[in-house]
Amino acid sequence: MRYLETKSFRKDLRVLAKRGHASDFVHGFTNKFIPAAERYAAERGTPWPAGLRVKSVTNAPGVWEFTWSMKNPDGRATFEWITIDGEPAIRFRRVGDHSIFSKP
Repeated sequence: MRYLETKSFRKDLRVLAKRGHASDFVHGFTNKFIPAAERYAAERGTPWPAGLRVKSVTNAPGVWEFTWSMKNPDGRATFEWITIDGEPAIRFRRVGDHSIFSKP
């Protein structure tokens, strides 16, 4: 699964790293999100794992969210589906806690 990152995402990830939470995101991203996204891209309608809580973001058409941590602090990321070289891909928009939804 190919993906891109926005400048906002990279900035958010640096903040997570300073707070010591970036490795939590990387673990959830690598071990849970990417395999699920690959299955979903291969067959739209494949259910996402319930633990990721993937859903569309309210009032942000085309933007999705997933939860990579429910513990304190909560861990959320927003993304959108794009196409790279004719293949489904993901653009990560934001990562952090619930506050990222002010500008998903």
